[in-house]
Amino acid sequence: MHRYSNGLKTAVLLAALSGLIMLVGVIFWGGQGLVIAFGIALLTNGFAYYNSDKLALRSMRAYPVDSAQQPVMYRVVQELSAASGQPMPRLYVSPTDAPNAFATGRNPEHAAVCCTEGILAMLDERELRGVLGHELSHVYNRDILIASVAAALASVIMFLAQIAWFIPLGGGGGRDDREGNALGALLIMILGPIAAGLIQLAISRSREYQADQSGSVLTRDPLALASALAKLEAGTKQRPLKPTPQLQSTSALMIANPFNVQGVSQLFSTHPPIEERIARLQELARQLQR
Repeated sequence: MHRYSNGLKTAVLLAALSGLIMLVGVIFWGGQGLVIAFGIALLTNGFAYYNSDKLALRSMRAYPVDSAQQPVMYRVVQELSAASGQPMPRLYVSPTDAPNAFATGRNPEHAAVCCTEGILAMLDERELRGVLGHELSHVYNRDILIASVAAALASVIMFLAQIAWFIPLGGGGGRDDREGNALGALLIMILGPIAAGLIQLAISRSREYQADQSGSVLTRDPLALASALAKLEAGTKQRPLKPTPQLQSTSALMIANPFNVQGVSQLFSTHPPIEERIARLQELARQLQR
C-alpha cells in the first residue's frame, strides 16, 4: 500500500508546484502566461525525471565503484536487491568526510546509491546494511522522483518571478503597470519559494519515516538503522557540508540532514528529528519480536 500512497503524494506535489508556476504566469501574463508557464512546467518535469541522478551525483562529485573497490557495500546492496527481487543499482562513493548516503534515479532500473567516504569509515557492516536498506526503499517507493522534481519546479518559480520583474508581457507597459509588476514580482520572489518549500516539507518527513520502516523490514533489523542514525547525528554536526545551491536540492535525498541545522531552522528541515526516527525504529523492533 505504501507504494500507492507515495504515488499519490507525488501527484499531489507535482500538481501543487506546477499550479504555483502557472499562477505566477497568470498573474503577470494572463492567458498567454498560463500557456508559457504550463510549457515550462512540463519541460522542467521531463528534465528532472530523466536527469535527477546525474545532477545529484555531480553535486557530490561522486565516482562509480565496483565489488573490487567496495566489496562490503557491493555485497550488501546485491543481497538486499536480490531479496527484494529488484535490479542491482549502480554504486557510487562521494569523496567527502561528511557522513551521509543517498539514493537517486527515476526507478529501480535507473537507480544509483551513493555513500560518502565518511559514512563508510564510520559505520560497521550491520549499520551500513541498515542505511543501504533505507536508501533502496526510497528507490522502490519512488521517493526519489518527489524530491528531484520538487526542487526543479521550485527553481522555476524563482525564474519566472525574475523574468517577470524585467519583462512585463501583460499590460500596457505604463508606469502603474511597471510598478505593479515590480511589486508582484517581489512578492512572488519572497512568497513563492516559501510556499514551494512548505509543500516539500509536508511530504518529506513522512517519506523518511516510510523509508525507515520499509528499509528495516527489508533488512529485518530496525535497531541497526537506529544505531546508524545515532552515529550520523553526531557525525553530521561535527562535519557538516557547506550549503551550496547545488547541495541544497541534493540534501533532501540524503539519509540525514548534511548541514548544521540548529534552533528555529530545525522546524523547517526536510528531515524529521533523529530522536523521533530512532524511537519509531525501536518500537518497530519490539513489534517484529512479538
